[in-house]
Amino acid sequence: MMTRGLRFFLLSLLMLCAGLTVPARAEVVVSFYSHDFGDRFPHAFIVMKGTLDATGEVVDANYGFTAVSVSPAILLGSVKGKVESSKPDYIAKSDRQFDVTVDDATYARVIAKVAEWRDREQPSYSLNKRNCVHFVMELAEVVGLKVDRKSKLFKKPKSFLQEVKRLNPDVE
Repeated sequence: MMTRGLRFFLLSLLMLCAGLTVPARAEVVVSFYSHDFGDRFPHAFIVMKGTLDATGEVVDANYGFTAVSVSPAILLGSVKGKVESSKPDYIAKSDRQFDVTVDDATYARVIAKVAEWRDREQPSYSLNKRNCVHFVMELAEVVGLKVDRKSKLFKKPKSFLQEVKRLNPDVE
């Protein structure tokens, strides 16, 4: 015959063990990066890593926006633009500014925004109106961050992302 204390202890132990077998909640981390100016592009981009909750799909992707061909023409007006993914060595040499953890629905909205930029009518890149910083600004809004749409830092990726971080003190 079990005492009430022993029964309580065993029930508590059983509940604890049952809780340990519940799978961890899946999530995707969106990291915002900048790369100091140089001959490789884009200078602002995102990296997404994690697992989707609904499907278990593993996410490992990155996206930036840049001109198809970098030439003096970008100083004169709009040119052809493209969304592109960077190689691991480029990401490793870039600076992660902050991370935001998103749910499946927000991840889907990020992917939709990337597709919107990818599918824009050409010429789609404009140094003053639609560059890599404008791209990450819109993605920052999609993940729920405050941004300054009138920022004077659209040609300064690192400074712009640091501004976003200041506007959102909870991001790390």
